[in-house]
Amino acid sequence: MSISFNINQLSFIILVIFIAAWLVQMLYHWITFRRLAFYKKREKNTEYEPVSVIVCARDSYEYLLDLLPVALNQDYPEYELVIVNDCSQDQTEEYLKDMARNNPKINFVNLTQHLNFFQGKKFPLSMGIKSAKYDLLLLTDADCVPTSDQWIKEMVGAYNKDTEIVVAYGPYFERKGLLNKLIRFDTLYIAMQYMSLALANKPYMGVGRNLSYRKSTFMKNKGFTSHYNIPSGDDDLFISQVANKKNTAVYVDAVHRVESEPKRSWASWIRQKRRHYSTGTKYKPQTNKALGLLLGSRLLYYPTLIALFFMPHAFSISSGDIYYYILIGLFALIHYITMFIIFHKSAKQLGEKHLGLIFTPFYDCFFMIFTTLLGFWSTLFKPKGW
Repeated sequence: MSISFNINQLSFIILVIFIAAWLVQMLYHWITFRRLAFYKKREKNTEYEPVSVIVCARDSYEYLLDLLPVALNQDYPEYELVIVNDCSQDQTEEYLKDMARNNPKINFVNLTQHLNFFQGKKFPLSMGIKSAKYDLLLLTDADCVPTSDQWIKEMVGAYNKDTEIVVAYGPYFERKGLLNKLIRFDTLYIAMQYMSLALANKPYMGVGRNLSYRKSTFMKNKGFTSHYNIPSGDDDLFISQVANKKNTAVYVDAVHRVESEPKRSWASWIRQKRRHYSTGTKYKPQTNKALGLLLGSRLLYYPTLIALFFMPHAFSISSGDIYYYILIGLFALIHYITMFIIFHKSAKQLGEKHLGLIFTPFYDCFFMIFTTLLGFWSTLFKPKGW
């Protein structure tokens, strides 16, 4: 059997692009993403220093009814719960005042007006951090609920003597419907990126639903002042600014974490994604290059794969056309198996279930198109507020 290439044909150029995109995908999965997929737990820190858990709440009365009982019953030696009421119009303020009177663990911060030059939740979060009694901070959102009473202890267990930041996973509750699966798949894939790169000593973001850092680190780096005019970024832009390979640790666990309420409509989810994408261009150049190369390889892989099946052959095999299709199909099969293994193992590490990861390429194609369109949209029309 001999193979001859049709170098003068457009299909040959497409073949070269396909192989390049395929190789980039393989390298990302087996060199970068495997760090999370095959992560092995390390020895846990058992020096449990005092912790300030910080929550910003705006019109969050119904969410706080679920969060506070669990947050106030954590199995941890010494901690406070700093709750910032951000100009709520519902029963949040009254509820928190009543809870604070009856529970000394609650440090209640009440805001009654907004500061226009600080957008999103950066101002209330800054006030919560400044009001914290302890240096070690643990951040979550009002619509999150810890899955166990070991959440604080497990997060603090990721610290060592050099650690200033711990990034972790913040999943969403499992609900019925396609939108919920897409949200949870997207959350898993984003976590695979930032957690794997952090494990590769290249941290660039965390999620405010489940994030820890030191108050001294926040103050030393002047908080959010370098990006105060951007609605989002209280988690990813701040971590991108201050994290490095020495001061950042990763907490990986399938049980002890917080889960959050996902968006219930396509419109609200898209608005949320737009706010998040508005921060992407502010990452460090090397981070944007790495993420851009990953997205670019996805944008090129699927169209060139389809083209190779339907355009004139990029190469011919003496044994017949069937071997051409088998060879291209083999590349596609290796890619599919790789994606399934890495995503399945990562989901298991992070406790994600019932995502239907056998359909990973379809999820991947959807987000390849969705991410590109939303990126352009967010660049042309800047999102407002939070």
